[in-house]
Amino acid sequence: MVSHDHYQSCIDACIACAEACERCAEACQREDAAKMARCIALDTDCAAFCRLTADFMRRNSEYVDLVCEDCAEICKGCSDECSQHAEDHCQECALACLKCAEECLKMATQ
Repeated sequence: MVSHDHYQSCIDACIACAEACERCAEACQREDAAKMARCIALDTDCAAFCRLTADFMRRNSEYVDLVCEDCAEICKGCSDECSQHAEDHCQECALACLKCAEECLKMATQ
């Protein structure tokens, strides 16, 4: 098995972000799906990409730097959207996305 210890904080941030995005999307869907359509779409994309990124790191893929760079960009976009909404789940999602973006940028520049 390939060691992925040096990726662990980024993997953790990606999983936490994916979970926050999934919670946010579900809550937005229940509250007002039409009004929150962009938030829901970005949450869904971000969650999927964060899980993909974590998988690349777990496998120690040679493309980790590229995937992490893209993940950071996607997380930043999702954070920008969520931060515009006052709901707690959106604010929590925005913070998780920013943390993930920071961790992914560290990986992309190693």
